[in-house]
Amino acid sequence: MSAADGGGAAEVLAVLVAHGQTVAAAESLTGGLVAAELTAVPGASRSVRGSVTAYAGEVKRDVLGVDGTLLAERGAVDAEVARQMARGVRALLGADWGVATTGVAGPEPQDGKDVGTVFVAVAGPQGPGAVRQLSLDGGRAEIRAESVRAVLVLLLRELAGGRVGNAGAKDTEHNGGN
Repeated sequence: MSAADGGGAAEVLAVLVAHGQTVAAAESLTGGLVAAELTAVPGASRSVRGSVTAYAGEVKRDVLGVDGTLLAERGAVDAEVARQMARGVRALLGADWGVATTGVAGPEPQDGKDVGTVFVAVAGPQGPGAVRQLSLDGGRAEIRAESVRAVLVLLLRELAGGRVGNAGAKDTEHNGGN
């Protein structure tokens, strides 16, 4: 599954449409790339509710409902922040599924986290959802593109109840051996 060719987004959307479900995205480091990837697929409007580009901490807190104390203590690059972003966008936009990306694309470390540290999260109608920490190599563009691919793999895995996309997500987590 590649974010560059849209295959991941097309597969995710096919599963969502088949189940009559919707998705919304909350993005920080990807700055709208997840939404762009999803909406590039013809017929995306059947399942895509919308997205929030929450680059600033205040937007994460005030729009998506991420706990302000959590942000102050841990910074934006954190597993629980990603989880709360996914839950928040799901509730805000009335979607069945919420996805989120937060991390450091570079060129400098942020919140004490190295460039390439990324968290992707999925929140769905059943249970707490899933979060994956990624350690990615490459430049800013590569880190952002791989983050898009990783969140789509994670969503596909969650949609399939853990049966589909698992190997791809695992590979992504350890990209570059970091």
